[in-house]
Amino acid sequence: MAQAPGPRRVRVLGTGGTIAGAAAEAGDVLGYTAGQIGVQQLLGGIAVPGVALQAEQVANIDSKDMDWAVWQALAGRCAHWLAQDAVDGLVITHGTDTLEETAFFLHHVLDARKPVVLTCAMRPATAPAPDGPQNLRDAIAVAATPQARGVLAVCAARVHVGAELRKSHTYRLDAFSAGDHGLFGDMEEGRLRRLREWPRSAASARRLQAVLAAPQPPRVEIIGSHAGASGRLVDLLLRERQAQAPDAVQGLVLAGTGNGTLHHALEAAALRAQAAGVTVWRSTRCAAGRVLPHAGDRLPGAGDWTPVQARVALQLALLEGRRDAAL
Repeated sequence: MAQAPGPRRVRVLGTGGTIAGAAAEAGDVLGYTAGQIGVQQLLGGIAVPGVALQAEQVANIDSKDMDWAVWQALAGRCAHWLAQDAVDGLVITHGTDTLEETAFFLHHVLDARKPVVLTCAMRPATAPAPDGPQNLRDAIAVAATPQARGVLAVCAARVHVGAELRKSHTYRLDAFSAGDHGLFGDMEEGRLRRLREWPRSAASARRLQAVLAAPQPPRVEIIGSHAGASGRLVDLLLRERQAQAPDAVQGLVLAGTGNGTLHHALEAAALRAQAAGVTVWRSTRCAAGRVLPHAGDRLPGAGDWTPVQARVALQLALLEGRRDAAL
C-alpha cells in the first residue's frame, strides 16, 4: 500500500506591518500602530489542511520605514530556507506601504525555485473584522501548492506576481493591482486558481551575494516632473557629489509625465547630472503603461517599472557595477 504523502511544510517570516498592527480601541482602523504583534501570535488559530507551519520573526516594523538592513536580513533568511529540503515554501507577512518594493527586490535577488508569498492587511489585527487572517490563510495555501515557484503576493483573494505589484488604493481591502500585466490568479475555496504560468526568478547567486555584502545600497533618489518643475533638487544633490560626501547620490529616477517626458528645466539638470557621472533613468508617474524608447532619447527609460521599482532596479544594477536597465 502506498504511503500517504506528508504535510506540505511552510515557513512564515514576519516583518510587521498593519497585519501585525494594534490599536488602543478595537473600532479604530486608522489610529493604530503597525508591527506590534509577533508572527507566532498571528498564526494562532490559523490552520490550513495538509500544511505544517513554522514561524520566524525577521523584523516587526511599519513598512513605511522599510530599509536596506531589513531587506538584507529578509533576503538572507529566505535564501537559507529556500535551500532546505524540509521547506516547501515561504510566506512573508508585510505592511502594504512598501510591499511592492520588497516583492520587486526579492524577485530580483532570490533564486525562488520554491514559492515566496508575501501577504498583508489593510486593517489592524485588533479591528472588529480584520482582513489579515484570511490573507494569511490564502498565502499559506499558495505557498503549499505543489510545483509552485517564484515571488508572489496575496491580498483580498487576489494573487499577483511580485515583480508586477503596485499599491493602487489607499484604504480598500483589495488595495493592489498589477498594472497592465493582470492577475496571476485568485483564491477559490482556499485553493489557487492559476491564470498564468509560474513566474521565473530574475536573480543570480552573484547578485544575492552583492546584496548581502553591501553595508549600504547605492544612493538612488526619485524626483518627479510636474507643471513648474525645476532642476534645483538635482543641483543640490550634485553639490553633495562635488563635495565628495560619502553618501553622495549615485543614481536618479525621474518620475516623468506621460511617456517619461520631463519639464525642460528638470531635463537640463538631469543631463548635467548624467554628465557628472550620475546614472539617470526616466520612468512615468502614470498608473499604467510603460516608457517607450525613442531613437532621440538622451536619458534611458525604465520600461514598465514604476518609479519605486526603477529605484530598486537601479540600486541593484549599480551594486553590480552596471548602469543599464536590464536586470
